[in-house]
Amino acid sequence: MAVREFRFVGTSAVGESIRGNVFAPSRRAANRRIEVLSEKHRFQPEYMEERVTYLYKVSHPSGKTINGEQKAYSSEEVRLALERMGLEVIRVQKKLISFQMKPSSTDLVMFVRLSANMLRRKLPFDEILALLITDTRSNSLKQIIRDLNSDLRGGMEPQQAFMKHQHMMGKFTAYMLGLAASSGNMADMFEATAKYLERKDEFRKSVRSAMITPSITLVATIAAFIWFIWYIIPAMAELFVDYNVKLPPLTSASLAFAYWMDNNWWWVFLLMLILTGGGIAFGRTTRGRFLIHKYMIRIPYIGDLLHKLNLEIFCRVFSVLYTGSGENQEVMRISAEATGNTYIEHQIRTITIPAMMAQGTDLIVAMEASGVFLPMMIARFRSGAETGGVRESADEMADFYEKECTLKMETAVETIKTSVAIVISIFVGILTVVSAESALIQPNASDIMFKGR
Repeated sequence: MAVREFRFVGTSAVGESIRGNVFAPSRRAANRRIEVLSEKHRFQPEYMEERVTYLYKVSHPSGKTINGEQKAYSSEEVRLALERMGLEVIRVQKKLISFQMKPSSTDLVMFVRLSANMLRRKLPFDEILALLITDTRSNSLKQIIRDLNSDLRGGMEPQQAFMKHQHMMGKFTAYMLGLAASSGNMADMFEATAKYLERKDEFRKSVRSAMITPSITLVATIAAFIWFIWYIIPAMAELFVDYNVKLPPLTSASLAFAYWMDNNWWWVFLLMLILTGGGIAFGRTTRGRFLIHKYMIRIPYIGDLLHKLNLEIFCRVFSVLYTGSGENQEVMRISAEATGNTYIEHQIRTITIPAMMAQGTDLIVAMEASGVFLPMMIARFRSGAETGGVRESADEMADFYEKECTLKMETAVETIKTSVAIVISIFVGILTVVSAESALIQPNASDIMFKGR
């Protein structure tokens, strides 16, 4: 859900003016948060303003007319800011429909990757943002960068500035970039986030390219199969029924199926619609996602690939955030969230982290207790813990799983294509047998003469 920014003004018990900002998905939620703050800090709220988008039209001293948009709490703020820049304001009005599309994964990856590269060259982050504003083609990403630049220049905490845009950038990406902007190893964390996004985008594109053509082909084949069995074969078979010709078993079954579908098609399609809609709705619930992610990694062959991809992301994030201080519960939580698998995240949150905090269990023992880490990974982490190289072990496992998943993905694509080809061959084979059986029907002369009378 989109996060909106609100500014409130109030008066303290001693008559001082108080201003602040809250972030909430709606005005009602913002009011509730302000009420909590007023009770905690003992002030009386007076009014609240939402930061929205305004459209403006100005005249440059050169005579050129410029149109643009700017987020602000009031049209007067926009007008004053433009006038300070020496522009003649012609019009400022609130944007009626302020809908911002999410930036594409490619644009987001490019933003983080370019930022990481320029940070390596020791460029100041505010200068990087200013450069990327002019270089970015995506309007939604450009607005995000512009807001980040404005908020950071205004003194807002980096974590808060980035988390404002978690609905657009993704919760984990916003968290990591905000954490990076306030840490001492900003370039390394941006590099790790870029690597994470690149791998995630690469996997998504690989799956999409592997599934699109087989899916379309399979759906078209099933549709042709149903049309042939429901319409073509029965239409031909009815000609022989009129002559009281005994039909072969498969042709007879096709005709019976066609009669049944003619009488029941409406509730069959209604049932399919309900099951599909119900499945999608359940899959979007917390429980549904948990069960899907739990059993998804147990699917033969494909599940192992998905599981190792999740662990690769876990290791990559863990290697960036891990410290040897022993206080790494937050590192485990963030790394678990980054996997994108709610079952793995749940196991780490409810087993590994509590074991580390309440019971004082060793990191490796706590990881093993969750049941989601593979034996090879546990063994490598144990070796790293004994030599003081846990971070290096995590980095090595991330690289290992990356190479393994890349190779397995190519094999998985071929397996999917082969499986679809086999299914299509089965359908074609059934249609061929039914067609051949129908073609061999030979009514005798007495049947035709009887029908003629």
